Amino acid sequence: MKFSREKIGIALLLVIFHFFYFFGLYYEGLEPVTTNKNSLPKIVEINRGENVFSIAQKLKEEGIIKNKVVFIIEALRKRVHKEFKAGEYVFFPYQSINEIFEILREGRVYLHKITVVEGATLWQIAEILEENRVCSKEEFLKFATDKDFVKNLGFPGPTIEGYLYPETYYFPKNTHPAKVIKVMTDKFKEIWQELEPLAQKTPLTMKEIIILASIVEREAFFESEKPLISAVYLNRLKKGMPLQADPTINYALKSFRRLTYKDYYSVKSPYNTYLHNNFPPTPIGNPSKSSILAVLKPAKVPYLYFVATGDGKHIFSKTYKEHLSAIEKIRSSPKPEKDMESKGEIISQEQKAKSESADKELKPL
Repeated sequence: MKFSREKIGIALLLVIFHFFYFFGLYYEGLEPVTTNKNSLPKIVEINRGENVFSIAQKLKEEGIIKNKVVFIIEALRKRVHKEFKAGEYVFFPYQSINEIFEILREGRVYLHKITVVEGATLWQIAEILEENRVCSKEEFLKFATDKDFVKNLGFPGPTIEGYLYPETYYFPKNTHPAKVIKVMTDKFKEIWQELEPLAQKTPLTMKEIIILASIVEREAFFESEKPLISAVYLNRLKKGMPLQADPTINYALKSFRRLTYKDYYSVKSPYNTYLHNNFPPTPIGNPSKSSILAVLKPAKVPYLYFVATGDGKHIFSKTYKEHLSAIEKIRSSPKPEKDMESKGEIISQEQKAKSESADKELKPL
């Protein structure tokens, strides 16, 4: 079959047109979706074993890339598709394909912000970790209460309570709970190393110091009162008196609500320091450096008792008679419009608030 020169020319023009049209679209597909640096990020999760076709589809659906075909061709051409790592990623629409490749290859996953507040307990930490998808509450508590695991980390046990230092941490999704605990206890060891010279001057063991610090943390609203509260408990120990610390009963109940008179005698637990004249089995939370320091450097006062005034402060007394007078004075004085909530309630509320707001801050590695 013979073709006229005119038809050959038209065909050639169509080929050239489609060539430039295709490559025009191709090069356009290489460009970022937008140049607006204020555009919002998107979190995209790449599953283990997921192929480049599925990844491209996800990125296109989230508006991170212009053209999934271009993404696939470039990934195959550059042979990077087999290096993509699983995990949660933060991507911005203004990132180029090459930047996205680099993030996926290096595994620069999205990190969840976890804030452990002063005095938080094991179960409170477990809840915030699960809420932020770092690890399951059940798995975390399994490791946190494993005697052998705790011993291998170098702590007296029987749980890791007290040694998860209150701080802000960043973890990727599905971090192994053992790693989470290791990071938090490493921070504790760093703080303890600073305070150890002071600790060596006391007759108390590290565990006893941290137990008292955890009680001080729960009792004190104001930093200025921590050395005073610490002195009360240390003075009671010297005289062989029971600690009689309300928060230890709360810990046994796993509820930091206001205690009733009945609680003091009905809670049959080794954590009830009204019924048992010794230290509770473990700390009752994870204390801050200032609370540990208050135990190591208590105020030089003769107080043996204290009672809350309702505004976060306390009245301290040397004798039981003075203590009863202080209680009567508080009862007879006009009450504030709203009594100060217990320290435990405030800690629980703060922990919840930190948990709810944690994912509002996106932090890629």
